[in-house]
Amino acid sequence: MVIRTISSEIPNFEKLALPDVPPMLQALIRSSGALPVMLIVGHLRGVKFFERDGTLVPGIIAGLMFGCEFVLIFTGLVFTSASRASVFLYTAPFFVALGSHQFLGERLSTVQWSGLALSFAGVALAIGVPQPNVDAKVLLGDLMVVAGGALWAATTLVAKGTQLRKAAPEKALGYQVAISIPILGLAAWIAGERIEHVPSALSISLLAYQAVWVVGCTFVIWFAMVKTYSASKLSAFTFITPLFGVVAAYFIMHDTLTPVFGVAALLVIAGLYLVNKPDPKLTPDPNVPA
Repeated sequence: MVIRTISSEIPNFEKLALPDVPPMLQALIRSSGALPVMLIVGHLRGVKFFERDGTLVPGIIAGLMFGCEFVLIFTGLVFTSASRASVFLYTAPFFVALGSHQFLGERLSTVQWSGLALSFAGVALAIGVPQPNVDAKVLLGDLMVVAGGALWAATTLVAKGTQLRKAAPEKALGYQVAISIPILGLAAWIAGERIEHVPSALSISLLAYQAVWVVGCTFVIWFAMVKTYSASKLSAFTFITPLFGVVAAYFIMHDTLTPVFGVAALLVIAGLYLVNKPDPKLTPDPNVPA
């Protein structure tokens, strides 16, 4: 679960590289650099990428959602701050919990549903309370990031509820990264993006970090875990991510943090605690013989 938390610094890194590389081109470079990493790792592990195993259709669907997810996220980050994006992106567990209940038959206890509600209240507080540094453009960026979070959740459900769950994680994610490349390329072309000058060493290093480590490694580990663990409970762990993102945005990006937004972030974290609190009805009593 910490794996996806580490990759939460994407909003901050994307913002830092924006002066040199526009958002869609950043996403395109990231996917293009991550794909060979996954192919090499998969080859070394003996993954049969082109074997017919019933994963083609769900893989294409997941890939289309994955590409559109990052079009929304990277575009939204142009309008909103890194700290706000770090919170709104991680509305994904709400959608995963609802989808898991509806489509995968997973169940959460009353306390865990209360935790999701508490975290949702935190997100609603951050969006709904007027703040001096928030205007219509920022709210548009917020909503685009939330939509990206919903697509992330949908991708998780597809990976968990279709033949993709039987595929190696490198193959399951490989579909998504490969299909995202033309989507992101088209989005960059439509937006008229171009690199006007040689990027700085910092921007190049951040792009390499995102391609090799974030997508090429941690996303693969994420999908390996999705195949094994409860999708709703696994996704709920990512609620810890906004705390790291907000703190990093404050110190790295010098984002303005209001007391209201601080309370909202704390509500999200409190919800995480409740979602992952063991259900007493499902926890065996150590004093009772098995």
